[in-house]
Amino acid sequence: SWSSSNTWFWWHGYWFPPGYTWEDMKESESISYPKPQDLLHIIPYVLLLVGVRYLFQRFIARPLGRKLGVRDKVLLNAPPNPVLEMFYTMHSKKPKEGQLISLSKQCDLPTRKVERWFRYRRNQDKPSLTTKFCSVSLCTASQHLHGPSWNVPSRCPSASLFLLLLQPLQRSVYWYYMMELTFAFSLTFTMAFDVKRKDFKEQMLHHATTIILISYSYCANYLRIGSLVMLLHVSSTVLLELTKLLHYLNWRRASNLLFLTFSSVFFVTRLVIYPCRVLYTSFYSFMEQYQPFFGYYFMNTLLMVLQLLHVFWASIVIHMIYKFINELEGTLGGHLVQPPAQSRTNPQFLPQIPKWPPQGLNSQPWV
Repeated sequence: SWSSSNTWFWWHGYWFPPGYTWEDMKESESISYPKPQDLLHIIPYVLLLVGVRYLFQRFIARPLGRKLGVRDKVLLNAPPNPVLEMFYTMHSKKPKEGQLISLSKQCDLPTRKVERWFRYRRNQDKPSLTTKFCSVSLCTASQHLHGPSWNVPSRCPSASLFLLLLQPLQRSVYWYYMMELTFAFSLTFTMAFDVKRKDFKEQMLHHATTIILISYSYCANYLRIGSLVMLLHVSSTVLLELTKLLHYLNWRRASNLLFLTFSSVFFVTRLVIYPCRVLYTSFYSFMEQYQPFFGYYFMNTLLMVLQLLHVFWASIVIHMIYKFINELEGTLGGHLVQPPAQSRTNPQFLPQIPKWPPQGLNSQPWV
């Protein structure tokens, strides 16, 4: 029945270490603790944010993008062809050589034309530059860099300050959790309509893991470590969204510099601070104070999922940096080639000083 299932789900053994129950988190006149029902407050917030995002993209971001010089490329549409369209939607968007030959026979078309049709058709599905700009602009504006302030006991060990149970709920912490959870839910609900990235599945896994972790840490009152995880993620995410925004505006030098800044912050927060501070505290320091229980294994499993995603995205960032450096060296190297001997005395053979940014960096690998 519903009553027994509810009792089973909220059994204190799933949420707290041995020795703690829900009775320990009862409110008084002077102290307030997180309540699981507080999470229901995000329902109107999510609906409001989704509505605001739609209105912002349509009436503010799109006209603003045009004014700032965001222009869509003129693309050729694939001519109507039922046979090729069915193969495109049902089988593959990139047919192999044997499939191209078979399709060319069915349609009585040269193989080159069939191959060109699929290229045009794939381009039709790609989001326009204006769509990307609108999608990124509100994400950038919606991120929150401010975090809660904590009153930590002066003699509290630094490793344990994130694991103190029975932490009174500050108003700033409540709103920080509500805003981040609202933002995570809104991104999840709108992913089907947003610009689809190559890491769509990884993004969905990340959003689901984040939502569960935020909800669990709030209900079980692990507020400090939950806030730290959110702050570490937001710090690099904001820089990434700003980098893409500048790239769509064709501000190459600023986007290149900000990309390098984002990469540095990403590696420090996701691959140094997160594993050395958060994971170490959650895995080892926790065991120094409390006995293991279901929530210990559950929360650490989700934290490890995030770390695996961090490693996955770090490999992509490294590839982007490698490509970026190669393009930079290739562009600048072409301007540093020594002119022939006769050109050193003849001004008309002298190379022109290149303008910054180099034209070879017009297409960045992170988009």
